[in-house]
Amino acid sequence: MFIRTERSVKEFIQFYPVVSLLIIIHLLLWVIIDFLQLPIGQDIYMWGVAINGFIHAGEYWRLFTAMFLHADLMHTLFNSFSLVLFGPALEQMLGKVRFIIAYLFAGFVGNIATYAFDPMAIDFAHLGASGAIYGLFGMYIYMVLFRKDLIDMQSAQMVTVIFLIGLIMTFLRPGINVKAHIFGFIGGIAVAPLVLKGALPFSPWRNKKARIFTAHDDHQEIKFDPNRWNKKRIVPGKVKKNLPWIFLGILLLFGLFNWLGIL
Repeated sequence: MFIRTERSVKEFIQFYPVVSLLIIIHLLLWVIIDFLQLPIGQDIYMWGVAINGFIHAGEYWRLFTAMFLHADLMHTLFNSFSLVLFGPALEQMLGKVRFIIAYLFAGFVGNIATYAFDPMAIDFAHLGASGAIYGLFGMYIYMVLFRKDLIDMQSAQMVTVIFLIGLIMTFLRPGINVKAHIFGFIGGIAVAPLVLKGALPFSPWRNKKARIFTAHDDHQEIKFDPNRWNKKRIVPGKVKKNLPWIFLGILLLFGLFNWLGIL
């Protein structure tokens, strides 16, 4: 479920349009607000960040908009990379509409809990997609506990270990919005029974089937290609197609080294 089999960024976007759109929004907002530092970027930030005093005054949209804003590049990349890993399987299983509803609901629960526990801290500001992403963990853990028919044993073990590590790091790292993580996770568990009704287990074969019937021509013919083995040896082409993911991975690695104090 968490091993990417897509052959290019274009194919990833085709198979998982909602996850792709969320990542594009994250990166685009970082470019506008932090990298280019455009005046409109500062307006977007001030309009969208969740500040308790403004929420208390009735600006409730901030409980949603804060999910798309991030503090810096590494915050943006870590959350976007988490979406790349854990979002696609759920988007395929739930469908586009149910996936985005569940994602936004979990993020909203995490943000409203952050506000509700200390509403009089009027200057407290919080932002980021972490609550929504922990909602994805909540849905996976619900499957591990109650819907084992939807998740294989290897994926269940992997997501459980990653979640536990993330949970421990939530309490160890300074500056983490603990309430958003915990209640985003609870929101994911709460919405899981509703959105998982009628869901099918994730299957890479569904993507391969879509790839077969959309490749080559308008008549959707399946053709034998005698050069198919030779094409697999054209490494530069594959590298070129995946340059965005390679670049994202390098930036994430540098950010991890910087956080660990290696660089």
